[in-house]
Amino acid sequence: MTTTAAPFTDSARLSDTIARARDWLLNDQAEAGYWWGELEANASITAEYLLITHYLGIGNPEQWAKIANYLRHHQQPQGYWSQWWGGPGELSTSIEVYFALKLAGEDPSAPHMVRARDWILEQGGIAQARVFTKMWLALFDQFDWDQLPIVPTWINLLPSWGPLNVYELASWARATVVGLTVVFALRPIAALPAGAGVSELWRHPNERQQFAIGAPRNPFSWEGLFYTLEKSLRFMERHHIRPFHRRGLKKAERWLLDRQEADGSWGGIQPPWVVAILALRVLGYPLDHPVIQKALQGFESFTREEDGMLWTEPCLSPVWDTGLAAMALLDAGLPRDHPALVRAGEWLLREQVLTGGDWQVKNPDTPPGGWAFEFENDVYPDIDDSAVVLIALDGIALPDAAAKRRAIDRGLQWTLSMQCQQGGWGAFDVDNDRYLLRQIPFADFGEMLDSPTADVTAHVLEILGRLGYTSEFQPARRGLRFLYDLQEPDGSWWGRWGVNYIYGLGAVLPALAELGEPLDTPQVRRAVQWLDAHQQADGGWGEGCESYADPSLRGAGPSTPSQTAWALMALIAAGEVESDTVARGIHYLIARQRPDGTWDEPEFTGTGFPTDFMINYHLYRHYFPLMALGRYVHALQEH
Repeated sequence: MTTTAAPFTDSARLSDTIARARDWLLNDQAEAGYWWGELEANASITAEYLLITHYLGIGNPEQWAKIANYLRHHQQPQGYWSQWWGGPGELSTSIEVYFALKLAGEDPSAPHMVRARDWILEQGGIAQARVFTKMWLALFDQFDWDQLPIVPTWINLLPSWGPLNVYELASWARATVVGLTVVFALRPIAALPAGAGVSELWRHPNERQQFAIGAPRNPFSWEGLFYTLEKSLRFMERHHIRPFHRRGLKKAERWLLDRQEADGSWGGIQPPWVVAILALRVLGYPLDHPVIQKALQGFESFTREEDGMLWTEPCLSPVWDTGLAAMALLDAGLPRDHPALVRAGEWLLREQVLTGGDWQVKNPDTPPGGWAFEFENDVYPDIDDSAVVLIALDGIALPDAAAKRRAIDRGLQWTLSMQCQQGGWGAFDVDNDRYLLRQIPFADFGEMLDSPTADVTAHVLEILGRLGYTSEFQPARRGLRFLYDLQEPDGSWWGRWGVNYIYGLGAVLPALAELGEPLDTPQVRRAVQWLDAHQQADGGWGEGCESYADPSLRGAGPSTPSQTAWALMALIAAGEVESDTVARGIHYLIARQRPDGTWDEPEFTGTGFPTDFMINYHLYRHYFPLMALGRYVHALQEH
């Protein structure tokens, strides 16, 4: 059980910490009213940007040199590149970066290239890379298209009411796969400068003649069934039997054109964006075509440059950052009608998505009203952003109260309509949980599904509680049942969009409190005990990305400001504000604040696809600690 002691007593130091963090955040606000922090991912995102500029013939040596500086900067001493800060080496990422460095003109005999090549070969070389990496190599004739899986164009024609179709894939996978059907069907190859190939990354020359995917361990599994189907498709391809090939290409072309966003992207994220450009180019669209020009110009907003390095972000997060920053300032005691909050609220009102999107395939009868993650992503508003924005708007006093009320009502109606049959909420779609699709041979580039999860569900339940709903409200009752069913035996919850079990707890316990759930239940007490048991010696909490692959590592890792804040918010919501555990966590945050008012956090505590794609949100280190400190003060006052 949590031990009880006097709360943190240095009130002057606590107030000063909150004031400096509040002022830092206020100074970081854009004039238009939003907040937008860097979204840092692994080096393959930037490597692929260099690869596509080379493929298109639009790169330049000066830009490539800056990219090469960035890629070298992130190489580890052992020679590899990781998926996250401090993580283990990742083979496919390392191969893509090595290839990009060669295209940028790096000397293959340079020590850093030798270290990279030796490590890649130790891990099995190109033969062991993911299919998506082998596609990039095939684009430059460094892998054989014939040895890649078939991505038939006819899958674009499958009706949405059938058991298998592109709308059963998660939004991010769907937008990527449609483009891949074109690229894999037409098999383009770009010219390669002399000496830029990567044949040295094959351990044995005959490996290039092997199929890209090994045989399944169980031929009678879904994986085995898809593998057998793949062999049949390859047989048909060899004999030029391609049913509905042209119709499938036309459907993919139309699908891509209809879904380009105002900023030139597809889905607001890098993977489908680069694949869509490749697909349209191989379909014959010239570089000066308006669609291609718009797509390429949009990439400029995704690039950052500093200290002679240039890199690209996989996505932009202004709506998410703005909603959470506003929540933090409200928790820190900023008046509801403060000009900064008013500007943020009015900006968020303008960002509400009032047009249709792919979500309507399974939810056709609800008017739009959600919010997306990015500046521009009208096709894919998401439930998590919508819930956070609704929480922020509920707390802000806007001059046009009627407009705010309309936005909240419409946003809540849309959010509630996206509840899944299981009772929880996913991120972008309703009931996107056809698990057999994870076994598709070509789909090894990340999570393929958007199933309902505890963290997204908790954020929806939190706004319901703040708006006055109770557990008697049917959607809330179903959501609570979903959450309780998902709780791990040790008391924690798995986190889908943040690392990991600490994130799940940081979302669920505040939601339970807002809905008025009793805090003395076994479920809540087990959660509190888990947090007590996983507090680090320095008073903070931390968890590495490794816990996704190895659940025994849950709650293990160096303390971080954002994860400490999630744990504190969970404990405060559970009524533990006067515990020694909370006091030590508050001390951790205060002691580690920088003189300028923010915190350092190189660790990746955000999640794209668990294990495959991790994220460092550069504002997580700031607004979550401010949120926790503010809630601590408020809870003490109430107590």
